[in-house]
Amino acid sequence: MNLKQSPKIHNQERRDQKIVVLRWGHRIHRDSRLTSHVALTARALGCSGFILSDSEDKKLKETIEKVTRTWGGNFFFQMGTTWKSNINNWKAQGGVIVHLTAYGENIQTSDVLNRIKASKGDILIIVGSQKVPKIFYTNEVSDFNISIGNQPHSECSALAIFLDRFFEGNELSSSFQKAKIKIIPQKRGKKTLIQ
Repeated sequence: MNLKQSPKIHNQERRDQKIVVLRWGHRIHRDSRLTSHVALTARALGCSGFILSDSEDKKLKETIEKVTRTWGGNFFFQMGTTWKSNINNWKAQGGVIVHLTAYGENIQTSDVLNRIKASKGDILIIVGSQKVPKIFYTNEVSDFNISIGNQPHSECSALAIFLDRFFEGNELSSSFQKAKIKIIPQKRGKKTLIQ
């Protein structure tokens, strides 16, 4: 994949670095719901796309693409390519690989987030589903191993916290162009605007 050809989310281009999530280890009959939540989190919180590596899940792809058509923005969903080819392509184009793991540098107690931002390269975030191979922790794969706390937790929550810290909360007020439905925030009840 050519990084320059990847779609960008409108009104979310507050910085030069683009972020894409690579989901590794997806098992169709076990992980579909959580993987869809990881993809939805990536989309809603400022990522440009989602790669489901080493696997194909057409129903999941249809779901995420339908959400994007309905709720707006440009968010690509790619599947079926190997994690290794994605990593190699990303690095060849000057991109940065961030591996979210409970064993990494703590996002709160280290300067790892500042170093990631200073790298200036587009960011590919590896989010595992099952136990990842040891090679993921090495320089051969990841430039940064980063943890959201050093306790067992959901990969979806780790991604959400990482993105919120990276964007400094600004992603929470983003608007998505070409949305057919928009939520109107209010104290009580549910109100939407259908376009």
